[in-house]
Amino acid sequence: MIKEKSAALSLTSAKEVVMTCIKALNAGDLEAARACVNDDMEFDGILGSRHGADAYFQDMQKMRLKYRIRKAFEDGNDVCLLYDLDISGKTIFGCGWYHLEQGKISHLKVVFDPRPLLGQQS
Repeated sequence: MIKEKSAALSLTSAKEVVMTCIKALNAGDLEAARACVNDDMEFDGILGSRHGADAYFQDMQKMRLKYRIRKAFEDGNDVCLLYDLDISGKTIFGCGWYHLEQGKISHLKVVFDPRPLLGQQS
């Protein structure tokens, strides 16, 4: 039974894992989103970095982001998303680079223009 489950997981593409995570985040289901990432996930963003999935999801719980995916690219264990991000009542265009290990997200690097969040003109 365990072999069947791991075989099924290996058939899931990196893009499917990332899209499942984003769908869960958009629905506010942090538990389902958390199941898509490794415990030692690394996050690098414009406004800071986080080590560990728990630290990342503590931030996500506060921020309640919504993603509107414009484009998704997959290259092996790497996925790149281009999206509109709804954060604090503002829509910001951004890019996320997700790297997966063992079928789960292990690293996320996010880039976007933070000026609208900081009250500056873009």
